[in-house]
Amino acid sequence: MSDFGRLVRAEWTKFRTVRGWVLGTVAAALVTVLLGLFVASNSHSVCSKGTVDVECPTSPVGPDGQPVRDKFYFVHQPLAGDGAITVRVTSMTGLITYPPPDHDEIVPGLVEWAKAGVIVKDGTAEGSRYVALMVTAKHGVRMQHDFVHDTAGKPGAVSADAPRWLRLTRVGDTLTGEESADGASWTSVGTAQLAGTVEIGLFVTSPSDLTVHGGVGGGGFQARLAKATATFDSVGLTGTAPGGDWLRDDIGVEPNPDGTLHHPGSVEEAGGVMTVSGNGDIAPLTGESGPAIQLALIGLVIGLIVVIVVAALFITTELRRGVIGVTLLASPRRGRVLAAKAVVLGAVTFVAGTAAAALVIPLAWAALRSNGFRQPGVPLPTIARVALEAGLLVAGAALLALGLGALLRRGLAAVGIAVAVVVLPYLAAVVGGLPTAASEWLLRLTPAAAFAIQQVTPEYAHVLASYTPGSGYYPLPAWGGLAVMAGYAALALGLASARLRRSDA
Repeated sequence: MSDFGRLVRAEWTKFRTVRGWVLGTVAAALVTVLLGLFVASNSHSVCSKGTVDVECPTSPVGPDGQPVRDKFYFVHQPLAGDGAITVRVTSMTGLITYPPPDHDEIVPGLVEWAKAGVIVKDGTAEGSRYVALMVTAKHGVRMQHDFVHDTAGKPGAVSADAPRWLRLTRVGDTLTGEESADGASWTSVGTAQLAGTVEIGLFVTSPSDLTVHGGVGGGGFQARLAKATATFDSVGLTGTAPGGDWLRDDIGVEPNPDGTLHHPGSVEEAGGVMTVSGNGDIAPLTGESGPAIQLALIGLVIGLIVVIVVAALFITTELRRGVIGVTLLASPRRGRVLAAKAVVLGAVTFVAGTAAAALVIPLAWAALRSNGFRQPGVPLPTIARVALEAGLLVAGAALLALGLGALLRRGLAAVGIAVAVVVLPYLAAVVGGLPTAASEWLLRLTPAAAFAIQQVTPEYAHVLASYTPGSGYYPLPAWGGLAVMAGYAALALGLASARLRRSDA
């Protein structure tokens, strides 16, 4: 065995023979699991229709298994083979219910991702595959398919003075979207694949008008009903049965307790002009998809504090009592002694953090579902990824505390600083009521950036949602946040090694 291997073995022997360090590490894992289960078991989701409480519905699932929002008004005909639909959109208007600042009236207006256009969909079931070409209120022409894919066309809003032609053509399994300002000169927007017998037609939908606000406890958001209305003319359809009747479906609409439809869409047809109204969205559910993974890992915050205490004591106990001199006599290369301690501490805390996260996430999610949450569970690969990253987060915090302990030679000071730069920024950003911009800066610049491991749902540019740390969205990807943590830990260990080489007292 090499000299460094013997050092690592010696440090491991020290760690496992000090009961407080072992019990502290076990306690950190247990509190992560038990607190997460406690919070999940006491979290409930209740839905209602009017004054009647009902079981919360399960969100529809898209082609990739992700929860989606699939609600729109659909005017359509069946298409078995090749075909195309061409329309001219001449207007797009809308109504927003009780927006700020007064919240007291229904006002004209469109939310930025209100949509109207042509669509080919694999049936009328919510969550089924689709390809759509559309005009939007503020993002010009877009081609979207299967909820998560979005391709930009030309910018600009539609109006009577600036109508927009849209054409969606299927040849074989390939759909091509094209746009035109005059119906004569066409520009391709994109292509997508969709096979089999489908429904082809017109659609209109509008997401809710969303206002995100900060506050103690992570803040929240308000979503107000918004409806869009679009006018279509020059409708051309090929590949369907000649003279076929238009079918009308309000996809995703829910009934009220009295049997009427809750916020239904509509269509009016006169003289070859169709006026279609709808509300909802065709998009991933994102920020409204249920409790974030950070709820299951809420105990990790307390567990980290325990780990930080253990890590600081792992070095400051020897320094305070002067017994580290014995170790340094056996290995005069003092930086290697600190490195051996880092290897042992990092390995132990990584295993503890990974095991705790791997256990609590599925158990907490099961508790949430039994308490009324109906969102799909976390896939096994995602659980494995988050658990491994949680282990890296815990190990990074431990190594930072180890470095601070060796540098400052005072356990209380090392613990205080480590908690101040790892735990407090996270609490301030997620539950402390800071403005979103300030929260995001904290989670970029401090070791708390590593909490980005908790984000499991992507942020989509074409979806309106509450993309804040309190809702489980972070300014850095998981690897970026872990890199910030690693940088701080490496700096602390580097400075500590330099001081240890100068003096062990």
